[in-house]
Amino acid sequence: MVQWAVEYLLGWGVMLAVSWGLAAWADEARWTTVPDALLVRVWWLPALVAGCGAVSVAVAPIWRYRVHRWEAGRDVVYTRTGWFNRRWLLVPVSRIQTVDTEQGWLERALGLATLKITTASHAGSSKLAGLPVGVATGLAEDLARRADARRDDAT
Repeated sequence: MVQWAVEYLLGWGVMLAVSWGLAAWADEARWTTVPDALLVRVWWLPALVAGCGAVSVAVAPIWRYRVHRWEAGRDVVYTRTGWFNRRWLLVPVSRIQTVDTEQGWLERALGLATLKITTASHAGSSKLAGLPVGVATGLAEDLARRADARRDDAT
């Protein structure tokens, strides 16, 4: 959940900086064709972006945490994603082709990793983000071992 909060905070921070720059540029330019009423309200843009960003940073990570779920059973890996429209995905262990772990710079700083489970079908592939590094690497090794043991003729 911390990873999502930091990602939202960084994204909204960039948008706030851009909106602040645009407002300062428009205020300094003082175009003659733009009504004064609009130039007075140009500083509402950064305030609006800051307000939307604060709500997003406070609500979105909690909502995502409540919605996104995963479970690695004996024969299947189950994931559930989606904000408004839910997507349930069941990946049979026997169909797993590769299991990868990866870390972006933010994940590395927070001690987290992403587990990617790939099947022959792109629609059957799954991604588990925000796992502790030890859990992600252990689960990757376990799934790879079990997929190799349950490999059947899928041709």
